[in-house]
Amino acid sequence: MVKVGIVGGTGYTGVELLRILAQHPEAQLAMITSRKEAGTSVADLYPSLRGFVDLPFSDTASADLAQCDVVFYATPHGVAMADAPKMVAAGVRIIDLAADFRIQDPTVFERWYKLSHTCPDLLAEAAYGLPELNRAAIAKARVVANPGCYPTTMQLGFAPLLRNGLVDASHLIADCKSGLSGAGRKAELGTAFSEASDNLKAYGVGGHRHHPETVERLQALSDEAVGLLFTPHLVPMIRGMHSTLYARLKPHAMKTDVQALFEDAYRDEPFVDVLPPGAHPDTRSTRASNMLRIAVHRPDGPDGDTVVLLVVQDNLVKGASGQAVQCMNLMFGLPETMGLRHVPVLP
Repeated sequence: MVKVGIVGGTGYTGVELLRILAQHPEAQLAMITSRKEAGTSVADLYPSLRGFVDLPFSDTASADLAQCDVVFYATPHGVAMADAPKMVAAGVRIIDLAADFRIQDPTVFERWYKLSHTCPDLLAEAAYGLPELNRAAIAKARVVANPGCYPTTMQLGFAPLLRNGLVDASHLIADCKSGLSGAGRKAELGTAFSEASDNLKAYGVGGHRHHPETVERLQALSDEAVGLLFTPHLVPMIRGMHSTLYARLKPHAMKTDVQALFEDAYRDEPFVDVLPPGAHPDTRSTRASNMLRIAVHRPDGPDGDTVVLLVVQDNLVKGASGQAVQCMNLMFGLPETMGLRHVPVLP
């Protein structure tokens, strides 16, 4: 059994980790911490976990996390990197759901997150936790940086095209929409029901923190300089993410069967579903599951040079906690799908 600790167990990604790990056959929940809820039963705060998680929240300041084999950090940016050196020295492996280890260039990290990186040595060795693109590195890592939700959709969408040099890498476009849970479990005016319901708005048009993360990772797939226009939107639903991606085929790639390309690229991936030609996936087809679905379109037909990709996922599962458990499975030599074969919830 893998002894698991969770730091920050009261937020949406924390409770999603608890939901998944509570029924994982090889995971033993050893400790869940919270500064505000120390001593409170997890089931009292989250009645959905009654009968599945019997632990109380431990005080973050005094919790003995060194007893764990792996610790998930479902915390604000900056927390994991403060703890990482002592945890790694104690032989504990780390999966950070925040951004502390996602961007390899500490200067870029500091510019976007307004934090100085306190352990650049561990940053340099951290594995980026997108299994479909980085499986081998994750399996041997001591520190894993769980990807952002938007970057997951953009990377898995654009990857087959960039790897094969089929599109103009300098003019990629991503029009992405996320449910309100992506903003976290905190009281803010913009996510209040009367503000967000019956409403749709773009944000971060002048720059979003997931942009540099995505460009850095897409650049590793391309021999050309990557240019990405990324616009996120907030939509009035609780969970789910829909990214519409646009890329222009190069002249030599006009005869490429793009549908077949994607089917071949993800044929053996348990959590990436390439849909039949002409499909239009909706977010509820992935709700509460670790599945990401992609539909491939060429709106102007076989002679058109534009590829449109429709990518959907649950932002809290494949976009966060489910992907983190997928990484844990790889790190401990377990079947990658273990504990993650949840059927999406309808309606």
